[in-house]
Amino acid sequence: MAWSESKAWLQGLANQELYQNLLDDAAAAPARNGKRKKVVHPHEMPWEMSRQGLLKHLLNEQMNTRMETVDAYMQIIPPGSRSGKHRHLAEECLYVVEGRGYDLHQDCDVEITDTYHWKAQDEVKRYEWEAGDVIYIPPNTIHQHFNADPDRPVRLISAINRIYQKFGLNDLEQLEDAPEYQPGLELTPELIQQYITGKVKQPA
Repeated sequence: MAWSESKAWLQGLANQELYQNLLDDAAAAPARNGKRKKVVHPHEMPWEMSRQGLLKHLLNEQMNTRMETVDAYMQIIPPGSRSGKHRHLAEECLYVVEGRGYDLHQDCDVEITDTYHWKAQDEVKRYEWEAGDVIYIPPNTIHQHFNADPDRPVRLISAINRIYQKFGLNDLEQLEDAPEYQPGLELTPELIQQYITGKVKQPA
């Protein structure tokens, strides 16, 4: 009889109100969400000089907004410069607000078994873009953005799905840093303006 397994399933002394916690969380969500931002003003959008480059975060899980599934940032690439080079499992799209340039993309062969392995393919593909275009980054593609204009900056708006992180697939790897990257750099409007005009020298 099935009850013969009772010696196994009756074991354990731990008690925990896990289902009740789900009910409590659902009941508290309206009040909690009511305190989260539906409108984010420019002064509430943090700057970051990241390994990927100069970013202004528009939506991020750590910014207490109502957005549940998407992270977005604006990236500024100074005249003649480039972003960092990275790879992530989530797909991404970027809208080119201003400027012109190109991307280098390198597809990867992926194997997911008990462990996760990827290997870059030999071919590197180049894609030209300009203001008004949308750049699509396929999943698990090594990519980098280049500003082709020596006199004017590029501005990109990036959007990426946060769901991958929730599924335990937050596979993000930085392969090359942006030339402007400086750990811990405090950005001010004046300094950002210098980056936009190309008047800031790259760190050695």
